[in-house]
Order: sequence, then C-alpha cells, then structure tokens
Amino acid sequence: MVPYEYYVVLSGLLMVLGLIGIIIRKNLIAMLLSTELMLNAVNIAFVAFDMKLYDVSGQVFVFFILTIAAAEAAVGLGLIMAIYRLRKDVDVNTLTELKL
Repeated sequence: MVPYEYYVVLSGLLMVLGLIGIIIRKNLIAMLLSTELMLNAVNIAFVAFDMKLYDVSGQVFVFFILTIAAAEAAVGLGLIMAIYRLRKDVDVNTLTELKL
C-alpha cells in the first residue's frame, strides 16, 4: 500500500502546477483548466488524509467539491463562450473593460 505522504506530495505538486498555470497562462480556457487541476489537488489531499485518519468525512467533502467543480466548469465555459461571441478572443490581456 502506498503511504499517504506520497498522495499529499502529489496533491501539493498538482496545486503548484495549477497555480503556475493560472499565473502564466493568458487564455481563459487554460485558466479554467488550471482551476480544475487545483480543485482535483484538494480532492486528492482530502482522500489522503481520510485514508490516514480512517474517517469518511473527507470523501463527503470530495463529493461536494466535485459537484461544485462541475457547476463551476459549466458556468465558466458558458461565460467564456459568451465573451468569445462578442469579442472573438478569450485572451485575458484584451479583456480590460467590464462592459461587453
């Protein structure tokens, strides 16, 4: 059996990769994918600590995070599609005005 510390390290690496993706990327879709990567890193950490503590509450949190992530992805992609239809671009640097 793999020790839970490996899962925590994997979770930390995924969190850092997601954060780097949000900071470096200028495309809204890539930023949304980086956010999803960070949410999955949190899920791995919850399951790892759940495995260590022999508790089910971590799995309950993972279930709620997955449902929130699905809703966030649907709303985010809808907003990105609306911005693309109006501006023909989803680059963050070109989106400087609040009015569309």
